[in-house]
Amino acid sequence: MDEFEDVKSKISEIEAKIGYKFEDKSLLLLSLIHRSFVNENRDIAGEHNERLEFLGDAVLGILVSEYLYKYLPSTPEGELSYLRSRLVEASSCGKYVQILDIQNYILLGKGERMNDGRGRESILADLFEAVIGAIYLDGGIEAARRFLFQNLSQQINEIMKKPLHNWKALLQDYSQKTYHQTPIYEVIEESGPDHSKTFVISVLINKEQVGQGTGSSKKEAQQQAAQNALHRLGFEVDHGG
Repeated sequence: MDEFEDVKSKISEIEAKIGYKFEDKSLLLLSLIHRSFVNENRDIAGEHNERLEFLGDAVLGILVSEYLYKYLPSTPEGELSYLRSRLVEASSCGKYVQILDIQNYILLGKGERMNDGRGRESILADLFEAVIGAIYLDGGIEAARRFLFQNLSQQINEIMKKPLHNWKALLQDYSQKTYHQTPIYEVIEESGPDHSKTFVISVLINKEQVGQGTGSSKKEAQQQAAQNALHRLGFEVDHGG
C-alpha cells in the first residue's frame, strides 16, 4: 500500500529526527503501526505497536525514576512519584512526540485519520512509548537513555520546575472547610487495552459535579478532576504539566 511503503521509505528520515540509527529497521517501522491500520490492512501489516508500547512504558518509567532519584537526592518519595507521573503522563508523552516531529509518520486506519488521530493525545503518547520500546530492544537501556535525554532534557526539566500541587488535597481542604464533607470521585468512562487505559473521572461535592479529569491512571485523572474543580471554583491554579 502507498502509505505503508511511503513511511517505510522514510525510515532514515525518522532516524535523523529521533537521533538514533536502528540495526533492525523493522522495529522502528513496527513502532509506527497503530492497531487501526492493522485492522484495515491485514494483508500488509500483521502486527501493531501495542506490545512495544507496553515495553516502552516500563523502560520510560525506570529511566525517569532513576533520573529523579539521582538529581533530586533530598526529595521525598511522595514528591518523586508525583513528578514521575507528570513526566510520563499522556499529555507529556504527546508533547515529546511533537518536539521530535514524528507524529505524521504514524500509520492509522482510515477512520482514525478522519477523526484526526494524529493529533490525539493518547495515540501520540502510545507512539512515544512504542518508539522507546523499539530503541530498547534494538540497542539496550543505554540507547534508550541517550534517546530520551539528548532529545528531551529541556522539556523534562521544564516540567520538573513547575510547582508541585496536590490538587486533591487542596480540594479536600476546601470542601471540608466549606461543606464539612470530602469530595467524591467517580469513574464515568474507562477505555483502551489493559496496559494502556484512559480514565475519565468526575468529582462531586454536595452530590453536584464540580470538575472532571482524564488520565492514564485513576490517580492522574483524579488529580486532573480536582484541578479542574478548583479552577471552576475560582482558585488561581497553574495548568502546566
